[in-house]
Amino acid sequence: MSLTVSPGEAELVFGDKMSDAAPVATQDRISSLDFIRGLAVMGILAANIVAFGQPGSAYFWPEAFLVDAGDPGGWQWIAQFVLIDGKMRGLFTLLFGAGMYLFMERAWARGSTRWLQVWRLVMLWGFGLIHFYLIWFGDILAMYATIGLFALVFMGFQPGTQIRIGLFIYALGCIFFGGALSMQYLSAETGTVCAEPWAAEARAGILEGFDRQRADDAEVAMHQQSGDYAALIAERFKQQWFFPFVNPIFLLLETLPLMLMGMGLYRQGFFSGGYNPAKMQLWGWTGVIVGGGLSLAIGLFIQAEGFSLVGVNSAFIGWSIAPRLMMVLGMAALLVEYSKTATGWLAERISAAGRAAFTNYLGTSIVMMIVFQGWGLGLFGELNRPMLYLVTFLTWALMLTWSKPWLERYRYGPLEWVWRCLTYRQVFQLRR
Repeated sequence: MSLTVSPGEAELVFGDKMSDAAPVATQDRISSLDFIRGLAVMGILAANIVAFGQPGSAYFWPEAFLVDAGDPGGWQWIAQFVLIDGKMRGLFTLLFGAGMYLFMERAWARGSTRWLQVWRLVMLWGFGLIHFYLIWFGDILAMYATIGLFALVFMGFQPGTQIRIGLFIYALGCIFFGGALSMQYLSAETGTVCAEPWAAEARAGILEGFDRQRADDAEVAMHQQSGDYAALIAERFKQQWFFPFVNPIFLLLETLPLMLMGMGLYRQGFFSGGYNPAKMQLWGWTGVIVGGGLSLAIGLFIQAEGFSLVGVNSAFIGWSIAPRLMMVLGMAALLVEYSKTATGWLAERISAAGRAAFTNYLGTSIVMMIVFQGWGLGLFGELNRPMLYLVTFLTWALMLTWSKPWLERYRYGPLEWVWRCLTYRQVFQLRR
């Protein structure tokens, strides 16, 4: 199997072009990757919209809404849990890992070393810190940059080895988080794990921690609604300053293996037709159906037990990890295959949104600031779940409206261009 990389193949993540300053020719692009990335960046907004417009805990816990959630029976929560949560980030992470490897291939061809990739990740980390502290606490860029440094260690391994190591680390994460969160659920909800005094103290500590989270959410909500941006940022530095440093450690057993799988799968031709199409569809549908069925079972269990805070926390962080991987890989396989026939104006605009995914990711956070914070439209805590989805649809329309005309005039998305210039420490031509 050839490992020759066209310029278009180097644009897997955030639309970053790894070739020299020349623009990527249309015929050299792998359109399926632009399409998948476009859907992923749109899906990430759908996953995050509740945390944008309501307290952070409302992302997984319906009772944290400051208004009636507008979701009788929790069926919308279940639909998002099964179809969206964690899946879009997983697709993004696969593509990020593949993009890291492709960047290094181009760097090696020019005589550069891994230090160029390290510098590129440091620049991304800087973007992530700005995003986290000044725009929104749900940043993933700093996490990608930090874990990307770990992924560099495995860059020289064979593709099959990268995939196997990724699967092994992911399995460790399933065991660790699944076991730990199951123990937490049984301890806090039923008290059946152990009757010793220390177990009772542990249960009390768990519930006290959740109470503190609710109190922190209330304080953040107050600052969001007041319109005092400086106070909000000061509160973030006070209460959440450690998030960009702790989150990568917390997600290391999920994000690192997905990056390694992305590297190995690309090198084996997964994204460019190297796999049998019939098998891709079979594996894809199997992963989506089996993983989706298991996720639905978890969601129905959480619904039956009343969406307790401990229950939904256990479902998100522990129990859904294995089904999530099935769905991420299944969705990736299906999107690679079915994107070949995705044509027309909508597909073109989704692909354009994918080419400018870095700008769209950070840009939507800025739009959400304007919509929800008190100095903007002041809608934080005012919208229920259906209304938040309406905001999502309108923002999708904005993404699809601006991306294609911009890229018809310019070589890169705005932030893609800035990141590229910082990476190579030179100014590249932006206009076509």
